[in-house]
Amino acid sequence: MEYPLLDLKLAREIELAEAAAAVAGAEIMKSTQPQADCAVESIAGGYAVYCGPDSPVTQAVGLGLADEVSAEEFDRLEEFYFSRGEAVRVETCPLAHASLMGHYKERGYFVSEFSSVLIRPVDLNGGLAGKPEMHGDGSSVVIRKIPREEIDLWTLTVAQGFSEDFPVTQEILSVMKMFALGRNTECLLATVDGRVAGGATLAVRGRIAGFFGASTLPEFRKRGVQTALLRARMEIAAAGRCELAVSLARPGSASERNITRQGFRSLYTRVKFEKNAPAAQK
Repeated sequence: MEYPLLDLKLAREIELAEAAAAVAGAEIMKSTQPQADCAVESIAGGYAVYCGPDSPVTQAVGLGLADEVSAEEFDRLEEFYFSRGEAVRVETCPLAHASLMGHYKERGYFVSEFSSVLIRPVDLNGGLAGKPEMHGDGSSVVIRKIPREEIDLWTLTVAQGFSEDFPVTQEILSVMKMFALGRNTECLLATVDGRVAGGATLAVRGRIAGFFGASTLPEFRKRGVQTALLRARMEIAAAGRCELAVSLARPGSASERNITRQGFRSLYTRVKFEKNAPAAQK
């Protein structure tokens, strides 16, 4: 397979694909939960998204990939979050304009997180969705697409698979459901011998297929569930004429190792810059 080299155009395409998924999720939340405090604003070539305090979706993505970031634009970014009593969190691509880094330095931002952005070309060598995968212990993994009436089952399953990292709360379930109902998003459920074992998401934005939200319930780990989910999503992406599959993982994590075993390569490391809201605005 021929892997693309990183350049500004590709970086912008990847970052804005994720931003589009977050924006779509915020729109879904607002339409299904009219009382929810959601907001989206286009800033510095990317998007600032707010979906409630401390929500994983409440952050800015894609800034600084179109042009220089002016002090006025950065003021708007801070006002967007600080006016809501929320910290500013910006997922930052290393190819962002140097002016963005200058604002972080001048205004006292700190690094709170790193993410590996992994990529591989889409091809037809993955497994078939719904096709059993046999393992040495005689068990089989089956992957199927989830219809909307089963979204709550998918949401609970994936949330429980992540529960070792954070507790399953109603807020987390609402956020995951918000993404699941987004445009051009497919949710997949994995079963092992008929028992629900895990799930994952595929979000299509142009030629980019985002592989997100994958988890396995603890009792079914190391039985090929994540491999089957990756292969199934690869086939769906190929059928949708996507060209590149993109996934995110913490550097050095088990998720990153699983993803790289499926032919993904690290394209760049993204950094989250953060600044707490002034005490007077909390």
